Amino acid sequence: MITLQKKPGKDFIILNLTDPQLGNGEWEAGHKNREILTQTITELVKQVDPDLITVTGDLAWAGHNEAYDALADLLDSFGRPWAPVWGNHDNQGGAETVDAVATHYLTHPLCVYEKGDPVLGNGNYVIAIEENGKVVEGVIMMDSHDRMPYTAPDGTESNEWAKLIPEQLVWYRQQIEMLEKLGCRDTTMMMHIPIYAFREAWAAAVKPGLDPKSVKPENSADPANWNEEYAGSFGVKYEGICSYPADEGMFDVMLELGSTHHIICGHDHVNNYVVNYKGVKFIYGLKTGAGCYWNPILNGGTVFSINENGVSDVWHQYVDVSHLL
Repeated sequence: MITLQKKPGKDFIILNLTDPQLGNGEWEAGHKNREILTQTITELVKQVDPDLITVTGDLAWAGHNEAYDALADLLDSFGRPWAPVWGNHDNQGGAETVDAVATHYLTHPLCVYEKGDPVLGNGNYVIAIEENGKVVEGVIMMDSHDRMPYTAPDGTESNEWAKLIPEQLVWYRQQIEMLEKLGCRDTTMMMHIPIYAFREAWAAAVKPGLDPKSVKPENSADPANWNEEYAGSFGVKYEGICSYPADEGMFDVMLELGSTHHIICGHDHVNNYVVNYKGVKFIYGLKTGAGCYWNPILNGGTVFSINENGVSDVWHQYVDVSHLL
């Protein structure tokens, strides 16, 4: 477990970035995508003044070592601790490739990261936010892997986006129990690929008949978009929810233990909805930069504000880079 200190009387701010995902060539001097990403993150840090920067996966492309180095150097330049989890594109080179990047990242003093048990993947670890000797927030970082086989009810076999494995659910339970012994009653889960319940949250919250692509970020909080009991939801859904097609059981464990009140993922670059479903806020992180694919109006990061009782607020911080296009 990694421990970071919160200053008494001042909210601890986490800035989450997701899917920066530039390749080696895009980091070359003068490349537009490098300029967009660098300016986006620089502006976010200036506006938000974070105590911790997290990255929910797809930091680059597997095998693009120069890109991983460039992103780490950029994050180091802000002088704040930063913590990654891996995405499917990071994982697609295999366990040894991810481990090599993780080993190198651990040479960066500002990178707060633990590899964890290799049976679970790479990068299953906990960051405890502590104030006056008490853990006020536990940030649970989880590796959501790359792809896994799936057999449909009709017997059709396919290779789908991965899910958390049963051993990770056991590990999660152990971390919650450990944090509770330290007095922590509020936790946030961070990963790349959404768990299956992101589908359930969206289906429960959205107004029947609404065309998601008709909603703009600036009017996404309009109550007309959401069922009455989901007032306070916001954000857009411009593509499918690319989780594993079957329920991996994570949400049931979360509800049973009652500690995790926020879960954030990346992966689907043009989704950024935030829905409170059964007491858990399901959050698609706001895409950071132009890597892979993007919508320029959905650019920036997601901010968590933590007080003495845990997470008190979550919002998307947009960065306008239209002048660079």
